[in-house]
Amino acid sequence: MTRERSGCWTLTLAIVFSLIFGTVAGGLAGFGVARWMAARAVVPPPTPTPQVVQQPTPAPGSPSATVLTVQEESATIDVVAKVGPSVVTVVNLKTPQWDFFGNLRQPQSLGSGVVLAPDGYVVTNNHVVEGNASLSIIAANGEKYDAELVGADDLNDLAVLRIVGNPGLPMAELGDSDALVQGQRVVAIGSALGEFKNTVTVGVISGLDRSIDMGEGFRMEGLIQTDAAINHGNSGGPLVNLQGQVIGINTLIIRGDGTTYDVAEGLGFAIPSNTVRVVTAQLIQYGYVRRPYLGISHVELTPGMATYYGLSVTRGTLVVRVVQGSPADRAGLKPGDVLLAINDETLGEEHPFLNVLLHHQPGETVTLRVNRYGQDLTLQATLGESPR
Repeated sequence: MTRERSGCWTLTLAIVFSLIFGTVAGGLAGFGVARWMAARAVVPPPTPTPQVVQQPTPAPGSPSATVLTVQEESATIDVVAKVGPSVVTVVNLKTPQWDFFGNLRQPQSLGSGVVLAPDGYVVTNNHVVEGNASLSIIAANGEKYDAELVGADDLNDLAVLRIVGNPGLPMAELGDSDALVQGQRVVAIGSALGEFKNTVTVGVISGLDRSIDMGEGFRMEGLIQTDAAINHGNSGGPLVNLQGQVIGINTLIIRGDGTTYDVAEGLGFAIPSNTVRVVTAQLIQYGYVRRPYLGISHVELTPGMATYYGLSVTRGTLVVRVVQGSPADRAGLKPGDVLLAINDETLGEEHPFLNVLLHHQPGETVTLRVNRYGQDLTLQATLGESPR
């Protein structure tokens, strides 16, 4: 019995030692394999954690820190520095009027302008200087000078003033508006609300060659559309490219559609610089713009009018009256004729008679395509100069 117990203990001890040895041996083997795998593994470097470095506040009297700006922002700053001194506020003191309470008051309107020709010639809008009793300008430096009206053109909404005494304000450079592209960055400068002189707004060329109906059978053509903010008082101020060239004169904004009551934002328009160049030269030389003259009274034809008068065409310009001795009279044009085209440029809603006529010059001979009671005719007319 004693032996049997001794044999049981011996067997038990053998089993325990076997378990301990197996556990230790397995652990050592696993550790060795893990070290071998770790030695062969490629571990990516840790991702650095971004650090925010707090710039020290410069001590009093120490040199100021250099401020870096991106290229586009620097260009805008350079444009304003270059053109800004040429931009002026135009002050229009109108004819005195008696108000409701019997007080004599002199209305005043304010706009913008820019020096664009030597000897102190300032270009602005016609509507800025309309009805003036006296004119003056306020320069960018705050100095005020008297000004005189050289000439104005209502169709292009342009006017030229001359600063009395010519204080020698810097002159801005006119650019080439035909070289503009949609999306191009531009800067508008002007006296917002007439009070905040040399206000700067930035935008892009939103569209080119825009046409806007001005009523009375005339459309302003070739306008530059921009989303640079043009506020009241900005009229007559320059629209400038990033080379510091004036590529337009700001003229109007559209806030919405009077028919549908839709509200629009960023719809500003400028007269292209190539038009400004031609009109300004004539205003300085003649005091007015020389325009062609045909010598008719007319209405733009509509399908309803054509039906009413029993006409065989529905589009064109209906001749109501022919001035005796005029180019139209000498060409053989008669009341009741429908002008269809001038030099193959078809007349219609988008191309009214007056706009098409203005594409030509006094003294030029043009071909008139006419419908007379259903019969097509071709007439030749030598244009005169429109009376002032």
